[in-house]
Amino acid sequence: MKLNELAPVPGARHARKRLGRGIGSGTGKTAGRGHKGQRARSGSATRTFEGGQMPIYRRLPKRGFKNPFRMEFAPVNLDRLQAAVDAGRIDLGKTVDLAALRAAGLVNKHLDGVRLLARGELSAALTIEIHSASKAAIAAVEKAGGKLILDQPREEARPEPQEPAQQRRAAPRTAGETDAADDAPAEPGADA
Repeated sequence: MKLNELAPVPGARHARKRLGRGIGSGTGKTAGRGHKGQRARSGSATRTFEGGQMPIYRRLPKRGFKNPFRMEFAPVNLDRLQAAVDAGRIDLGKTVDLAALRAAGLVNKHLDGVRLLARGELSAALTIEIHSASKAAIAAVEKAGGKLILDQPREEARPEPQEPAQQRRAAPRTAGETDAADDAPAEPGADA
């Protein structure tokens, strides 16, 4: 078997139906679309049409939305962190980052980062560099004499939101600025 001999199984690939190729072809003239009508025209979309009844995509309720910028973190609790320290899987002299947590078996999934949660207690003074942590977890790490460095690379990569064009155009005037319309004399009879 050679690369140039690779081919689909016979019968798996069907020849395309050649439409509008003369009366003898069987699909000439109207090309199988019949005479007039909606489906005889190009661009007809009847796939979701249900004979006039309310279509299913309008009958079903719509709730919420899916945030495309949602960040999903792998949770790591204090008790599991302390257990890894006690078992010798985490070195007290080094910074505990994502690679160290992965090597210790505390993080398996490839998500947006790691979030430290406050279940259990931590007695080891660790320098932890992760992406997110709860307030209680931060307090527990600092109480044990450790330090927490939070780093969120995806947040920094996001562009700053721009102000709407209407606000940019309608910039506030300073006290000395006036419009030409303000200086123009009032038309006679405008007060009436």
